Amino acid sequence: MTSYPMSPVMGQMMSQPLLVSTIIDYAARHFGSSEIVSRRVEGDMHRYTYRDLNQRARRMANVLTGLGVQMGDRVATLAWNGYRHMELYYAVSGSGAVLHTMNPRLHPEQIAYIANHAEDQYLFFDLTFLPLIEAVAAHCKTVKAFVLMSDREHMPKETRIANLLCYEDLVASSSDDYSWPQFDENSAASLCYTSGTTGNPKGALYSHRSTVLHAYGSALPNALNVSAADTVLPVVPMFHVNAWGLPYSVLLSGAKMVYPGAALDGKSLYELFEAEGVTFSAGVPTVWLGLINHALQNDLKFSTFRRTVIGGSACPPAMMDTLIDKLDVQVIHAWGMTEMSPLGTTGTLQGKHKLLPKEEQRKILQKQGHAVFGVDMKIVDDDGKELAWDGKTYGHLLVKGPWIISSYFRNEGGDVLQDGWFPTGDVATIDADGYMQITDRSKDVIKSGGEWIGTIDLENIAMAHPAVLQAACIGVAHPKWDERPLLLVVKRPGQEVGREELLKFFEGKIAKFWMPDDVAFIDALPMGATGKIQKNKLREQFRDHKLPTA
Repeated sequence: MTSYPMSPVMGQMMSQPLLVSTIIDYAARHFGSSEIVSRRVEGDMHRYTYRDLNQRARRMANVLTGLGVQMGDRVATLAWNGYRHMELYYAVSGSGAVLHTMNPRLHPEQIAYIANHAEDQYLFFDLTFLPLIEAVAAHCKTVKAFVLMSDREHMPKETRIANLLCYEDLVASSSDDYSWPQFDENSAASLCYTSGTTGNPKGALYSHRSTVLHAYGSALPNALNVSAADTVLPVVPMFHVNAWGLPYSVLLSGAKMVYPGAALDGKSLYELFEAEGVTFSAGVPTVWLGLINHALQNDLKFSTFRRTVIGGSACPPAMMDTLIDKLDVQVIHAWGMTEMSPLGTTGTLQGKHKLLPKEEQRKILQKQGHAVFGVDMKIVDDDGKELAWDGKTYGHLLVKGPWIISSYFRNEGGDVLQDGWFPTGDVATIDADGYMQITDRSKDVIKSGGEWIGTIDLENIAMAHPAVLQAACIGVAHPKWDERPLLLVVKRPGQEVGREELLKFFEGKIAKFWMPDDVAFIDALPMGATGKIQKNKLREQFRDHKLPTA
């Protein structure tokens, strides 16, 4: 830990540790009647208030104590977005244990690996994942019992899971007479593992201090701009970097919360948005595809939904244009990482940008955005030399700040910092106003004849074609240039486009040497557990692809 010289004059303010429990205490006391609405896995809608959340979280904290959970013990979840999951967010961390949210979209072997690596003591899960738990339970060596997050009525009559407990039975049998303990704010609060496209996932262990500061920072007007006037529906899963911190930032803002459960198709989301008066949402681009298509195909508009934050992967400009111009929804482009809690930048306009033509404003909004207070960043060349913020020069993106990891859980991967900065693995530019734009992942950038070609720009251009639903660009071997771009395209249903027509669509939009050498049409792109395209699988699939020689 860094030591600092003592100031000759110390401030005379109260000292209170920044703990996750202070958020729920504040929310229950000052916004106690704010509502939390959840579509349950059981099929019905559940409603209660912040005050109810606080009461049931205290009951669950007593349950954990009774089960022998100690300070620092890991308690895992495999669950959708819902009120019970939110209760665990506060009961586990607030009691001093560590909340470990696991991604159910991972392969069962990875789930077992992660549970064992984290040494989870208990695992709470939704009814949807009963077959998954039955498959992995015997391989989770440290888990003492599994808790089905449902009532007695929905407990299975028969199961292979030893030590299966019922969530609602536990809550009902416990008292809400519980005082949140006080401890060091640097204590661990939650644990999230990276999706890990290669090798085993690694854990990011967040502290109470980093979590509370992240909640403050992400709620700011220049960031997500969450307030008590909002109704927030996080489409981003609570198992994906803690739903980008929304279970914390929404509570400290006093907003109404709506949880969609497992129903993430366009129709279900649209109906929930309208029924509950959702004003703000957050999710990855692949989720918005379904919602946008449902709205456009049925000639629907949103009556209250006015802004969304899109992250996880770059928002295609065509998607942004559709949301803004056709559906009247403001798009906040955001960027971050599991290692960053996750928020790093958000794309909102400054006052001086308001007079710019719409096309110029849109170019700014298409960037990943401006650093949120609490995050600093820089770009460097291969030798670590810092590069200019001119919006043209691109280099390796490094970040630092109080909610960015200094090392992985159990020191996996060793010392990851470079002179106190965390290397993100992204290649980016930063302009004179501090707006950052990702041009590629370091491992995905195409190196052709000594020059770098960013795949994101090529993918965005392809997706602007009316016949293209999704696109991905990878580098394939070339005898002269080392690598050349291959464009992989999924067509829209009922639409047709050929190689030559699509390549012609690129003319005048990029440098000539960026032009893809070939196009391959495929039925679907391989998607990872967090909704990102798995380019490693595409590179493997097309590693022997022969490019045209003419």
